[in-house]
Amino acid sequence: MLGAVAGDVIGSVWEIEGWKSPHFEPLIGPECRFTDDTVLTCAVAEALLTDGDYAKHIRAFARRYPRAGYGGNFQRWFRSDRPGPYGSWGNGSAMRVSPVGWAFDTVAETLAEAERSAAVTHNHPRGVAGGQATAWAVFLARTGASKEQLKDEIAARFGYDLNRTLAEIRPRYCFDVSCDGSVPEALIAFLEATDYESAVRNAISLGGDADTQAAIAGAVAEAFYQRRTGVGVPEPIAEQVRERLPDDLTDVLDRFTTGRVRPSSPPPAAE
Repeated sequence: MLGAVAGDVIGSVWEIEGWKSPHFEPLIGPECRFTDDTVLTCAVAEALLTDGDYAKHIRAFARRYPRAGYGGNFQRWFRSDRPGPYGSWGNGSAMRVSPVGWAFDTVAETLAEAERSAAVTHNHPRGVAGGQATAWAVFLARTGASKEQLKDEIAARFGYDLNRTLAEIRPRYCFDVSCDGSVPEALIAFLEATDYESAVRNAISLGGDADTQAAIAGAVAEAFYQRRTGVGVPEPIAEQVRERLPDDLTDVLDRFTTGRVRPSSPPPAAE
């Protein structure tokens, strides 16, 4: 979960820049901040820690931080007292889902829960798929899959072309908030990485939706490198990111990290 938050914070200053290189300094500058990706990731984690009501917690956290950078449809959704899903295929389902990838013991549970977390807003099939692909990638990474296994399984299930390279994608890539146009590229950024930091730098170097793609790549990278090397998000990065979070979001992060997650999902609520 910290991997997604740190990716969001690092990418926050590059979202409108169209930056096309992994080389930039500083990694975390004074203007870096948390955005909607962090707020909603914490909301999903809070739902997992408590009652499983994604709509309730996502709405509550968004109302607590109403200027974090949400899209227009989502703003209308969280400001409504009786919102239903609005058919989104955007990458909001993927940016917030990483806690699901840590919380369950089987692929079936992970995919089902990722669908539940997406469908309260992003109930379009491609919106659901983006959330599921990201959660499953985190699950595979933390349970010991190799990058080749992860690539093959995600590509086979969701139809993503993960055989492209960043060098091939980068020159023509532009800002794209769709799941189909941003999640595969974020996963490729992870696949070409050598550690957590390079995954985030790779994602930002695409010149697209930098904070969200860095959050997705960072979430998978944290799980993968934590399993492989014992270091997910390096401590210097973690410290700088935590300094930028308010106490309530840090509290969710800490409680989730200690593993106090509800044991199973309730049945989906009627929309």
